[in-house]
Amino acid sequence: MRPDGIKLLPWLIGAVDLVMIAAATVLAIRFRVTLSIFPTAGDVLENTALASVFFVATWLVMLAFFGTYELHVFGAGTEEFKLVVNASFFTAALVATMAFLMQYPLSRGFFVLFFPLGVLLLVIGRLFSRRIIQRLRVAGHFNERVLLVGAPGYIGEIHKVLARESWLGYQVMGCLVPREYAGLEQTSAGISVLGLIDEVRAVVDEHGPDIVFFTAGAVTSSTQLRRLAWELEDHANVQIIVAPNVTDVSSERIRIRPVAGLPLMHLGRSRSQLATNDAKRAFDVIGSLLILALIWPLLLGLMIWVRRHDGGPALFRQSRVGREGVEFTCLKLRSMSVDAEDQLATLEARDHVLFKSTDDPRVTRPGRLIRRFSLDELPQLWNVVRGDMSLVGPRPPLPSEVEQYEDDMLRRLNVLPGMTGLWQVSGRSDLSWEDTVRLDLYYVDNWSMVQDVLILARTVTAVVASRGAY
Repeated sequence: MRPDGIKLLPWLIGAVDLVMIAAATVLAIRFRVTLSIFPTAGDVLENTALASVFFVATWLVMLAFFGTYELHVFGAGTEEFKLVVNASFFTAALVATMAFLMQYPLSRGFFVLFFPLGVLLLVIGRLFSRRIIQRLRVAGHFNERVLLVGAPGYIGEIHKVLARESWLGYQVMGCLVPREYAGLEQTSAGISVLGLIDEVRAVVDEHGPDIVFFTAGAVTSSTQLRRLAWELEDHANVQIIVAPNVTDVSSERIRIRPVAGLPLMHLGRSRSQLATNDAKRAFDVIGSLLILALIWPLLLGLMIWVRRHDGGPALFRQSRVGREGVEFTCLKLRSMSVDAEDQLATLEARDHVLFKSTDDPRVTRPGRLIRRFSLDELPQLWNVVRGDMSLVGPRPPLPSEVEQYEDDMLRRLNVLPGMTGLWQVSGRSDLSWEDTVRLDLYYVDNWSMVQDVLILARTVTAVVASRGAY
């Protein structure tokens, strides 16, 4: 029942993996090194070309064996990369063991280069493939048809998430509701009701969804869920997904532990305290100093341009709220006219609505370029060095914004604000206020160093593409 395009995804990803491993093979042969700790006789290449074919084939087989070509791992989450790395390490250990047992004259310099290069290129290839898959899904390709099952209220919540995150590739086709909602033709969210929950088998036979998605309120007992799953076991191509009543929690905080037939979900504590540790602080200081060492000529040139354009100061200083509510002076390159604050009231009274920054007449000529590529935030590297901010974190709020915070939103102040964060790589000014808060809270509760590195990498792409710049 799956669209033919979706069935091609594992083959397409496999082709990318093959190209990456082949590239690693060529590079390892070309740039092999002879390590002095190895005997010279052990670094021979007579049979390396023939052995490489076996290595490539073995690596691909291990990737398939570890489940890296399963459809559910593509496009989202960290499981795909974990499986790729685990399969690669297993392949390296297997090849080394076989070469030793068979006394095969394998070039050790080739071996030392081949697998690290291969892992790096495989991850890069998967990242590249993921970005393409996500864009294609947003455009309507490689989508899976989803049948939601549950109470209308919970169905609406799940539908809102799936519609917002269209890159996941879940296209809701309709829903099933409990018997007390019999006669309902459409939910308040506009989702067509295709029948009752007890009719799941008949609806699947008729409409052929790819996924049956059980939300909260779908069943009254585990026995009912088990029986519904039994009714669908003849449909091998239909996935069953059960959404627990837990949202915005990373996989690192969740542990599933089966006990007496019960799949108990252990939810780890918030990781906000870890986001203030010495390792993150060292990463911030070293990273910001290295970036400053690389971009200081650009920063100096921009400051001179801003200064000479209208004679005003190069830097704009603004009070922002940092960790635990402590205010600090946030530095930015000035992108507006010197009297921007005085003009604000006049412009709002004239237009009666808030205008977009792209149409803001207060933005100077240097400011247009600076804002387009978010160069106005470069001076904040000094805020990072001083300890006012972090490279990655929630958006630094204004004191007036903090005064209006509700209790939940105050959790954003548990960590240092960041130059970039999930709010920026997810759209920046294209996001609603609710989405910005949600992403900041997710970051606070689910912090990890790996996530910081990924956000920094995605920031470069977002800035270069000028996505959501303001």
